[in-house]
Amino acid sequence: MAEKSYHPGENYRYPLIIKKLLATPLRDSPDREIVYSDRHRYTYKDFEKRIAMLANGLTTLGLRPGETVAVFDYDSHRYLECFFAVPMMGAVLQTVNWRLSADQIRYALNHAEAKMVIIHADFLPILETIIDHLETVKTYVVTAENNPPDTKLNFAAEYEELLQSAASHYPFPDLDENTKATTFYTTGTTGNPKGVYFSHRQLVLHTFSVALASGAYDTLARFRSNDVYMPLTPMFHVHAWGFPYVATLLGAKQVYPGPYEPQKLLQLIQREKVTYSHCVPTILQMLLNCPTVNTVDLSHWKVTIGGARLPKGLAKAARKLGVTIHAGYGMSETCPVMCAATPKERMLDWPEERLLDVIIKTGKSIPLAEIEVVDAKDNLLPHDGQSTGEVVMRSPWLTAGYFKEPEKSKELWRNGWLHSGDVGYIDAEGYLQITDRIKDVIKSGGEWVSSLDLENVMSQHEAVLESAAIGVPDEKWGERPLMIVTLKPDFQGKVSPEELKAFMKKFADEGKLPKYGVPDRYVFMDHIPKTSVGKLDKKVLRTSVQ
Repeated sequence: MAEKSYHPGENYRYPLIIKKLLATPLRDSPDREIVYSDRHRYTYKDFEKRIAMLANGLTTLGLRPGETVAVFDYDSHRYLECFFAVPMMGAVLQTVNWRLSADQIRYALNHAEAKMVIIHADFLPILETIIDHLETVKTYVVTAENNPPDTKLNFAAEYEELLQSAASHYPFPDLDENTKATTFYTTGTTGNPKGVYFSHRQLVLHTFSVALASGAYDTLARFRSNDVYMPLTPMFHVHAWGFPYVATLLGAKQVYPGPYEPQKLLQLIQREKVTYSHCVPTILQMLLNCPTVNTVDLSHWKVTIGGARLPKGLAKAARKLGVTIHAGYGMSETCPVMCAATPKERMLDWPEERLLDVIIKTGKSIPLAEIEVVDAKDNLLPHDGQSTGEVVMRSPWLTAGYFKEPEKSKELWRNGWLHSGDVGYIDAEGYLQITDRIKDVIKSGGEWVSSLDLENVMSQHEAVLESAAIGVPDEKWGERPLMIVTLKPDFQGKVSPEELKAFMKKFADEGKLPKYGVPDRYVFMDHIPKTSVGKLDKKVLRTSVQ
């Protein structure tokens, strides 16, 4: 921590900076643990020292305030140290999605003007293919967990050796709260990745609001200081949804799993008594279908699902195993959390089916987040559960724009609202329901068909592991929905397209789907393509299935 300074005759202008998040846990929970897989564990007191050691080490290597440090790593205690040390120095943390193509990573590093790279040895093959094309990087630090890395690349230091050679105190300054703290790159359907960025003030306010929404209300799946936190969203993906900052502020025990291997994740949940996680649906699906899942007590595990719609079938399967589950919503551009589908107090005693319909919604806005739905002329639409339009948002933590992309920033922000590109409606209770991305909407015979509604219904068939609905050209109707399905292993070869269509038609007959929305075609796939963050890759599906 920085030495206290006093200015006679002046009030202390308290900055909302990441450094300030550490005071409470170091006072209240100094001996609580931070765990990295089965490799390492230490206390918050040790964490404070290692943050200072990392800052000293990076300073020795020449890092200066305002410069960008790009990090390639699994979810680990090292990444958590970078979440704090790098921005607390006044530098910028760039979290790198190592699942992107090498060309996209090269572009992101150059565009962000990264000066330093910290990289796990497992990702050196990526670096080796692009290092000759990096324009601004001067210094490389490698993390070698096992043996010395097999590479000819020249590294300034190894991560642990760098820390061990550094002093355990660093005078972190009181920065201007609007100092840029983090950046990362998000991919779209076309063009280069786009850089979003966030200030200290934005990250602190996001942390406070998520902590309040997660722990202060009488609802299910609360996250508090006595919980044990393990992210199942990569730390490169929108700061692991901001929860590492929340967990640290609360002084909660934290568990970082490294690579996502189903058997190991379940063992960590059991051994470390993990009570709270967040992930995309595909990760939860992977765990629930692990052969050993029934040997693990999941009755104390709470999970927030984001990144894609929470299918009702998946929610039912999780609750059957004792998991407390609900959906949430946000975007890379929103830091990301804006919504949580947590029931209101009077809803907690509702029957199971009625409660399920609440927890799989997109959610209601968290404190300080404003969400509306607008028509094509940006007029606000009523909260009647029917009026559908583009979802727009405001809060104090939304990205100011895309880095060095003024035209795309203008498209993102219009009339004082961030335009999401998502389509949805808000009901009388204030719950948002996303029905599609604008680019994924299926328009058949002039009527909109929600691909997410189709996938939600399909998920409830006992044989279906996962599904994706896309629009395909149709001579008569312009476009028709097509359903792509992956079957559970025990049902492969035993289910016909006609049976799936009859299942969907039953929902339409009950008024739960429009009859014109029932897909005519059903295509079976062993695996549905995913994006780098685990979402269904409908861009690939539309080109491969016609």
